[in-house]
Amino acid sequence: MKILAITQARYGSTRLPAKILKEVDGMPLLEIHLRRILRSRRISALKIATTPEEGSSLIVAVAERLGISYCRGSVDDVLERFWSTASPEQPDYVVRLTSDCPLIDPQVIDSVIDFAIEGGFDYAATDPASFPDGLDTEVFRFSALKRAYEEATLRSEREHVTPYIWKNGSARGGTLFKSAYLANPAGTYSAENYRITLDEAEDFEVLSSLIRALGIDRGWKEYIDYLEAHPGLKGVNSRFGYNEGYAKSLREDAPAK
Repeated sequence: MKILAITQARYGSTRLPAKILKEVDGMPLLEIHLRRILRSRRISALKIATTPEEGSSLIVAVAERLGISYCRGSVDDVLERFWSTASPEQPDYVVRLTSDCPLIDPQVIDSVIDFAIEGGFDYAATDPASFPDGLDTEVFRFSALKRAYEEATLRSEREHVTPYIWKNGSARGGTLFKSAYLANPAGTYSAENYRITLDEAEDFEVLSSLIRALGIDRGWKEYIDYLEAHPGLKGVNSRFGYNEGYAKSLREDAPAK
């Protein structure tokens, strides 16, 4: 069985330009993100879905240094970019990750993969209500990605890759895809309370402090426990909401051109 992980990585960012290339002790956050993904035991290959934007050569340089393949595609139609990255590989399952999650956890990735395969789901993901923001992992059949690419028409569905799949999934009352969400077994580390993603300058302050204190190889719970033990640091970025980019897309939604 071929399981392809794809992480989205672009140079431009409205709120924090070149955010994934910011460095902690000489290592770009993108490299930390990729190194952590490569520790997954279940993925067969990893690719980067990037863009032709000025500055993307810096992303490509990180990929080449680590021996990771990449594909350049549309800036705004991220679903098209994702499809272009996945389709030459013809995998059985695709794992969608985003490079604004530098502390993505390989064990969480493997857990969602196992959950998807064992449950026979077309789409499975971390439960966004119970996992900290920054561990987001989605796993879906290649056939589901193909159908989304061919049928998704809203701008929000093209900009964010998977809304067509999860909106039409059985977990949300849909009929096109069998879907489910993996609950956080720890139970108390919800996205509402903890944020280890990268969208704002304050997020970088939190992430760089965690990495300098604990290194880049710890499990996600150790990073969260550190935040719990240091409430001042935890509060630095606590005012920001979950998945604000998708919320903005919904407010401005329209048929894709």
